[in-house]
Amino acid sequence: MQSQDRELIKYALTSESSRTTCIKAWVRTKRESKNFAFLELNDGSCLANLQVIINDDKPGYDCLKDISTGAAVCVLGTLVESPGKGQKWELHADKLEVYGLSAPDYPLQKKGHSLEFLREIAHLRPRTNLFGAVFRIRNQLSYAVHQFFQERDFLYVHTPIITASDCEGAGELFRVSTAPLDKKYQAEKDFFGRQTYLTVSGQLEGELFATALSNVYTFGPTFRAENSNTARHAAEFWMIEPEMAFYDLQDNMQLAEDFVRYCVTYALEHAKQDLDFLQKFVDKNIYERLEFVAGQDFQRLSYTEAIEILGKAKQDFDYQIAYGSDLQTEHERYLCETHFKKPVILYNYPDTIKPFYMRRNDDGKTVAAMDVLVPGVGELVGGSQREERLDVLTENMEKHGLNRDEYFWYLDTRKYGSVPHSGFGLGFERLIMFITGVSNIRDVIPFPRTPKNCEF
Repeated sequence: MQSQDRELIKYALTSESSRTTCIKAWVRTKRESKNFAFLELNDGSCLANLQVIINDDKPGYDCLKDISTGAAVCVLGTLVESPGKGQKWELHADKLEVYGLSAPDYPLQKKGHSLEFLREIAHLRPRTNLFGAVFRIRNQLSYAVHQFFQERDFLYVHTPIITASDCEGAGELFRVSTAPLDKKYQAEKDFFGRQTYLTVSGQLEGELFATALSNVYTFGPTFRAENSNTARHAAEFWMIEPEMAFYDLQDNMQLAEDFVRYCVTYALEHAKQDLDFLQKFVDKNIYERLEFVAGQDFQRLSYTEAIEILGKAKQDFDYQIAYGSDLQTEHERYLCETHFKKPVILYNYPDTIKPFYMRRNDDGKTVAAMDVLVPGVGELVGGSQREERLDVLTENMEKHGLNRDEYFWYLDTRKYGSVPHSGFGLGFERLIMFITGVSNIRDVIPFPRTPKNCEF
């Protein structure tokens, strides 16, 4: 039997000529008539199904009585022009072979399941149209991330998943240990001889490479033991974190803007079929929102200016805003959706609400931090110019209660040939949420890890 034509379903509607081929896929629907039957097949390569017609004199026709939604089959036949609407081609079967039947209790036989129900069967939900679309877009965006940075001569660096440092200083870390749970902890007897954790960020290690190789980026899993059940938080998620030597804050903001616009444009150009589906069933304004970001320059303003605007806003916020406090999502969305009506980049935040590694400004009160805000999500990117001055960095670490001896390797980058440098982080799942319109982080990551939830 001929090998699987992986591109058959994906290009069947636009193919230029008929051909004999073999399709291996799963049954979506079955309709039987007196002397023939119709099967709708999908192999996951795209949203579209391929219609198969098989006559009762063909090998394998007798298997139809046992075939139901979810069954895996192989069909050998000829791709011919279809008289039906909505499809250019259909497959006239010469032979049908069943790989695997689907049990009668297959939970996806009917349409219209809620997202909550599908999370309970996360191992099967990739078979639905919705999650097929979301994860194909996730794949496209993964490619776009690498393409963006590789086109600009960035080096891809694999930073460690197991680390002894807390980049953010928040203490929300998962410990990695081989020590017995029922005994008092003794670091010297642990695997690494000290306490270690799952990383919350690859930034610090990325800085080490940026101060040697100039421009680098990381793209990998990160972990935070934050006991939060919101739609925006997960214990395991993916981060994109570039670090650039000789970049100041302005350079950093421009790169972040270019990157966000690139990813959005890439999705518009390469995922139209899946975006059309999401527009119909998830977010009717999906194209309006994406074109809103792709088609205009981002507004830039300082944190201080943002506080003044929010203080004068004729809108009731759930959280009151004052100088020195973190902006909430409602504040961020107001700025870009209502006030400026464009994406916004905020910069120069108070040093009291930012981590130790951000560069202190000359006013002694703010740091060279920046956040990119987009409609529907709020903060999408967070970054800063890093503190390159050894004495100021050491002082910042002391203020944040960090042990200088444990970060000697980080301080060495400032001790030996320090340079101005910058970087940012973008939560990959949050980017996917923005582009797809799917509002819960649990539905844009293949296997969500949240409090009390780790099934696989």
